[in-house]
Amino acid sequence: MSMATRTDTQSPALHAADSHDLIRVHGARENNLKDVSIEIPKRRLTVFTGVSGSGKSSLVFDTIAAESQRMINETYSAFVQGFMPTQARPEVDVLDGLTTAIIVDQQRMGADPRSTVGTATDANAMLRILFSRLGTPHIGPPSAYAFNVPSVRASGAITVERGAKKAVKATFNRTGGMCTRCEGRGTVSDIDLTQLYDDSKSLAEGAFTIPGWKSDSFWTVRVYAESGLLDPDKPIRKFTEKEMQDFLYREPTKVKVEGVNLTYEGLIPKIQKSFLSKDKEAMQPHIRAFVERAVTFTTCPECEGTRLSEGARSSKIKRISIADACAMQISDLAEWVRGLKEPSVAPLLAALQHTLDSFVEIGLGYLSLERPAGTLSGGEAQRVKMIRHLGSSLTDVTYVFDEPTIGLHPHDIQRMNNLLLRLRDKGNTVLVVEHKPEAIAIADHVVDLGPGAGTGGGAVCFEGTLEGLRASGTVTGRHLDDRATVKETVRKPTGTLEIRGATANNLQNVDVDIPLGALVVVTGVAGSGKSSLVHGSLPRQMGAEGVVSIDQGAIRGSRRSNPATYTGLLDPIRKAFAKANGVKPALFSANSEGACPICNGVGVIFTDLAMMAGVSSPCEECEGKRFQASVLEYHLAGRDISEVLAMSVTEAEEFFAAGEAHTPAAHKILERLADVGLGYLTLGQPLTTLSGGERQRLKLATHMAEKGGVYVLDEPTTGLHLADVEHLLGLLDRLVDSGKSVIVIEHHQAVMAHADWIVDLGPGAGHDGGRIVFEGTPADLVAARSTLTGEHLAAYVGS
Repeated sequence: MSMATRTDTQSPALHAADSHDLIRVHGARENNLKDVSIEIPKRRLTVFTGVSGSGKSSLVFDTIAAESQRMINETYSAFVQGFMPTQARPEVDVLDGLTTAIIVDQQRMGADPRSTVGTATDANAMLRILFSRLGTPHIGPPSAYAFNVPSVRASGAITVERGAKKAVKATFNRTGGMCTRCEGRGTVSDIDLTQLYDDSKSLAEGAFTIPGWKSDSFWTVRVYAESGLLDPDKPIRKFTEKEMQDFLYREPTKVKVEGVNLTYEGLIPKIQKSFLSKDKEAMQPHIRAFVERAVTFTTCPECEGTRLSEGARSSKIKRISIADACAMQISDLAEWVRGLKEPSVAPLLAALQHTLDSFVEIGLGYLSLERPAGTLSGGEAQRVKMIRHLGSSLTDVTYVFDEPTIGLHPHDIQRMNNLLLRLRDKGNTVLVVEHKPEAIAIADHVVDLGPGAGTGGGAVCFEGTLEGLRASGTVTGRHLDDRATVKETVRKPTGTLEIRGATANNLQNVDVDIPLGALVVVTGVAGSGKSSLVHGSLPRQMGAEGVVSIDQGAIRGSRRSNPATYTGLLDPIRKAFAKANGVKPALFSANSEGACPICNGVGVIFTDLAMMAGVSSPCEECEGKRFQASVLEYHLAGRDISEVLAMSVTEAEEFFAAGEAHTPAAHKILERLADVGLGYLTLGQPLTTLSGGERQRLKLATHMAEKGGVYVLDEPTTGLHLADVEHLLGLLDRLVDSGKSVIVIEHHQAVMAHADWIVDLGPGAGHDGGRIVFEGTPADLVAARSTLTGEHLAAYVGS
């Protein structure tokens, strides 16, 4: 027998390369993790469960994924690393068996007003090339169809340094697709000057009414008052025509204020740059309220909101312009592209077709490419990011997902599950942080963290199969098969809110009566028009003051921000300390006079190491307490300010309830924080360390003090563990029983079953939705089973 044909009957020994089939984590201590050691199987789907704040994200994102990305970054040259975000090594003893990690999280997409679904996914780039090749009339290269590229013309002399220097006449042209009137934004703004200043006052008297413009501000108010261009003591209404022109519209001009060179610019362009160039959704609430008062945004009359120049709109393929293509629902656009048979651009059409089909497959076929990226929900943004990975040929990659079922109707969760399984079956490791039982059910391996949240969590309570989790007796195991029951009796409404002829986005002239004084759930498949109905119609009907809207927008705050500062809790605490010790309240703020002079009240010292990860170490002066030593000598009921900020909400609630530290204002805020299930948070914990679910509940606790009659909640179960949903339902009941009307946009069947009234939109998404398919009690919806929601709710309650 020759060597070439011989077969070995003995099974070969395991190749050394095949022995690395586990990701090993030993001694993880990031955030609240308590020396966690765990082994995760590769090329399998592992789901991480546990109550909010138990350490899931700390283990998956801040330890495993962060170290993988840091090690990949280290493979680049020091020059390239200088342009990349620097990451410190996570607090962990050993991390072994890591593969390249691709993180698909819920971070909202860029809030730049020029960022759209099309620009964020490269679909626009491919469309621009397509129109530059096939569009008639031909108007130029792909940039001629880009609303972010202005047209540029230049001419003059240039010097060519080649041998003998020689001046050459040159002209330069670049054709862009940007609309010149709105500069590619699609909307134009009209500013109400009465909201910017009080014209009966002079600049010296504090005429400006713009948020953040204080009279002593060097960069804003004083540059106007001391520029020498305006009379600071003359009331604005008495300005001459030239003074008014300089005040409102003057081009940037260098001026000297107290010997410092500053740039003076007219008020209108300054406001446009500082406020209007940012997306409204990304602004802080008080800034957004000012912009909504002062500025009216209307569709650009020149480009009709398409953002494109007349030339870009005139070039067409089969009577469709690039503006028409971007305005189409993506599912329709995919069909149009499928009908284009042009061999000269076949590879481009195939790539564009694949991208558009991926949108449809992932359940986002109802979007359009012109939709601003900042208006996508967290769940939609996460699925948009998934699109580029669906057709990827990469294998042996670790995909990390943060609650991919957020914002999905039970009908859509199965489709998401199939996508996750497809990624796994290509030979990838899929790590998913999840709470929904339907998503946990597809796991090959389950890791349950807990047993509690915050300092009460950070340990692995169970790892193994789904059946093992059910029998484990952990909080997740006990609640995995929880099923709410439909209410037998529902509240009688105290009135109705009539919405007539609603047409926002995809709503098709909707008429609906929403009961007041009850718990109302608005539901329907993703893209059916729920948010358009609630957020688009309610404030108009009630007046913005009557509605308290708590959405999923991120809380903006630095590492100096914490629950005490965000909720306003620190104010009564500072006053209580000041009163007890006979000193100024400002001493008890780490952002003011009481700050440690070495670390400036941060508690840690940061050392920048250029392209290498920066190092942070506790401040040796204050030992991480953030305050001056002299401030820590002042006590309230035996505790100094740093000890109070180290308390959990539950401890602090007891501390401020009675005795020497009795502070009713602080106690009331702490009660609200405990009500929303945040009793485990410490008062001084940086906001940057909170999970998404914790941030939303922190917002809810803050808004509960507001006097609005109608509360609108956008998927409040986001990030909530099964055990916490029951707690949330109790909180919603208390709000309704206190005389409020609560309207909830929600997919969670337990919330639907608990509602007094359900409004179901559909039957599909996009132009297939936008209609009311059911309104009535949950019991009637279950009995009728006439909609997708009805079928899933009936299956959930077991009827």
